[in-house]
Amino acid sequence: MAPETTRPRPGESATPVGEMRPGDHLCLPYVNAEERHTVLTAFLNDGLRAGDALVYLVDGEPAGAAGRLRPGFGAALDDGRLTVLSTVGTDLRTVLESALARGRPGVRIAGEACPSLRGWPGTKRFASFEGAVHRAVARPGSAAMALCQFDRRWFAAGHLREVERHHGGRAGADAVFDDGVLRIVPLFAPPGLRLSGAIDESTLPGLVEALRDAGDGSAHLCLDLSRLDFCDLDGLRTLIRANELSTVLDRQVILRSMPGWMELLMRVCGWDTAPGIVAEATA
Repeated sequence: MAPETTRPRPGESATPVGEMRPGDHLCLPYVNAEERHTVLTAFLNDGLRAGDALVYLVDGEPAGAAGRLRPGFGAALDDGRLTVLSTVGTDLRTVLESALARGRPGVRIAGEACPSLRGWPGTKRFASFEGAVHRAVARPGSAAMALCQFDRRWFAAGHLREVERHHGGRAGADAVFDDGVLRIVPLFAPPGLRLSGAIDESTLPGLVEALRDAGDGSAHLCLDLSRLDFCDLDGLRTLIRANELSTVLDRQVILRSMPGWMELLMRVCGWDTAPGIVAEATA
């Protein structure tokens, strides 16, 4: 059985990594290096702030993984707060017990998967490995949590379902803005933002800030509006002018899955032909 874990918010398909709790064993089927870096960095930094021991499991050479982690976590590697270990020959229970015996309040395990060594989803070897992680992390009173990373571009839909079956669910990026009225979550393929809730006078400053920081220099920015319940005129004007908030020259903004009432408002205002804006037709 998969461990009990934090549940995604209504309409969301993944648990924000910042909401992971002890006993969670989640997977991160990332779409590109940016998504992986964003979620993994948040997971490890949250652990450092909490004083947890960090354990990075790798199917290849530990030295190689340590080198990749060093730019952001060099100090933690040097003082032992972050340890990189090979999955081969590592007894997770012993590692967890040792970290807790040293006074750490918790342990965070990040696993870097290589199917050729660990086994393909659906095989006994894969199930055996994930079962061992689950047994180590999801025990009653556990102070540990685990995030297993998978490059989803290597897996068919059936394999991804098998990956999730051996975890308590999926982890995803934390919201870049969430005040209980409007929630803004980053997208990675394509780069952009998913907006849920309402855009009004109170949430407009958060939207503007998110639009300024979005996209990481990409020439295109996708704004998924499928979960937007309300948007006032100032909010719509801000979305239409989203490309003006960017330092990227001639950025094209894609308004995806726009609610019908919003499309009508755009036409009434004469903004449906605004330059640099592509309003995708709803299905």
